Amino acid sequence: MSTHSGCTCQTAAPISPEIMTKVDAIINRHKDQAGALMPVLQEVQEAVGYLPPAVQERIATALNIQGSEVFGVMSFYSMYTWKPKGKYVIRLCESPPCHVANAENMLHAVQQELGIGEGETTADGLFTLELTACLGVCEVAPAMQINEVVIGNLTAAKIKQTLADYRAGKVPDYKQLPYSTKDFRKYQQSPADLILLDNVGVIDPTKLEDYLAKGGYATLKKVITTMTPEAVVEEVKTSGLRGRGGAGFPTGLKWSFTRPLPTPKYVICNADEGEPGTIKDRYLMEGDPHKVLEGMAIAGFAVGASKGFIYVRGEYYLSKLRLNQAIEQARAKGYLGEKLSGTDFSFDIEVRSGFGCYICGEETALIESIEGKRGYPRMKPPFPGVAGLWHQPTIVNNVESLASVPAILEKGGTWYKALGTPDTTGTKIYQIIGHVKTPQIVEVPAGLTLRELIDTYGGGLRPGSKFKMCQTGGASAGLVTAAALDTPIDYGSMSKVGGALGSGTMLVMDESVCAVDFIRSVAQFFRHESCGQCTPCREGTPRLLETMTRICQGRGKMEDLDFMERLAGVLTDASFCPLGQTAAQPMMSALKNFRREFEEHIQEKKCRAGVCKLG
Repeated sequence: MSTHSGCTCQTAAPISPEIMTKVDAIINRHKDQAGALMPVLQEVQEAVGYLPPAVQERIATALNIQGSEVFGVMSFYSMYTWKPKGKYVIRLCESPPCHVANAENMLHAVQQELGIGEGETTADGLFTLELTACLGVCEVAPAMQINEVVIGNLTAAKIKQTLADYRAGKVPDYKQLPYSTKDFRKYQQSPADLILLDNVGVIDPTKLEDYLAKGGYATLKKVITTMTPEAVVEEVKTSGLRGRGGAGFPTGLKWSFTRPLPTPKYVICNADEGEPGTIKDRYLMEGDPHKVLEGMAIAGFAVGASKGFIYVRGEYYLSKLRLNQAIEQARAKGYLGEKLSGTDFSFDIEVRSGFGCYICGEETALIESIEGKRGYPRMKPPFPGVAGLWHQPTIVNNVESLASVPAILEKGGTWYKALGTPDTTGTKIYQIIGHVKTPQIVEVPAGLTLRELIDTYGGGLRPGSKFKMCQTGGASAGLVTAAALDTPIDYGSMSKVGGALGSGTMLVMDESVCAVDFIRSVAQFFRHESCGQCTPCREGTPRLLETMTRICQGRGKMEDLDFMERLAGVLTDASFCPLGQTAAQPMMSALKNFRREFEEHIQEKKCRAGVCKLG
């Protein structure tokens, strides 16, 4: 867990009475809130800049918890800090999508410009430089985030100019930005009707009246005034909607397990979106937040829940802002709150924030985090639908899944089922990133081919490059070669060719990429993001990274390949949660498709892509 901890031993500086007064005010706003620790820590850090021991003790005393519990939570999430940082914190992404986009060169450019190394602060106190496993802005890789603002498509010249602007006080306000990265409407659009993204880039997401003018909340009113909860569940079942977060579990079936159970019950929207390459939910939250709220409220009515939580990854500042604005507006107009539309149904929503931890995308780890704990996955069963948040029945659905619900209830499950494929009904937001001309997202009926996604929506490969491989579905999925280009991208078809639909992200790589080096970057991601709860993953992911690093440096042995295959079996069979169970899957896929490259690195000290510095 050392990679998650920002703790360093140091002499505590005195804390002024003014700061403690500010801390007390924040605590008092949250102390009666269930699971208050995470919101308090985040708000105090934002106000004070860091969380020294004296502040931790004050928080522990006020919340009536042990100081060790505060320390335990802080040491788990990578965005907490014990010591002051620069006025501007630069977090440069080193995820696999940024890695293949030359993030290492961008790191050198930042270090040269600032004259500091990773984890250091400039002498003038302006900049602190950090590395991050993923920022969730893979369509503009390589990228960095300075405080709340994303700077993408980095070059050495762009880095130099950006830092000069910040030094001169030319600092953008993220609250005034229309979007974090790009305008969805500038992308190549599908000829099919949009269901999820129809409002994105068309309405002003900060204005409720714009959403209402497009028919917003009409479906919620129809549902709670004319339908029974059981009928809503059956309509979603009929639609065939499968969870869009990656697992693909039937949404209506999940709801049906929770519907008959006693209250209180909860609805959680999983907006953590930490899987490298996955960027789709951010467009929905930034561009059409009310649609997410409406879908959650319908889900709440269907299962008999009166409270919902949206758990948003810590780096998504604009998403959190837009969602909180939308919640306030919806409450003010009676679309959230008590007795909606004059019925007995009440439902409200609260936004909670992650703070730099990929494992919290796993539903039970996310639940632990909302409860104010370290994000350790729970044993299943019981599943969250039976015993979830505070051990009450809880449904956990992805942003895209919940945003699909209003259209399904408006037009019917049969209509939705007619879209897409029998295996994956409806429309799907795909993400095409990596070595294509125009990285972007697109919403189309599920089932288009990988070739069509690359050529039509990605604009084809970069000039002069040749397709080598594609990692499908996210960092934990396998690699496919050119033989899979005409495969429909749905759950069943992708599985048959060694890939996955997952979250719908497709990381395309040309022959400039070394398969061995790429797998090393994936291994680095999983080593960093292992929560450390179980021995196989805690010990196995570092061993996998160490072995891959040796091979990339020309120090590998042929028996290393056998060792990694045995280690993969242990990780898959013995790890506690899906992170460890799938951490070695990309490596196994690479060995199947590109074993000769591994052998060349070991036996010939040769990297055919010229990426690895061997010998």
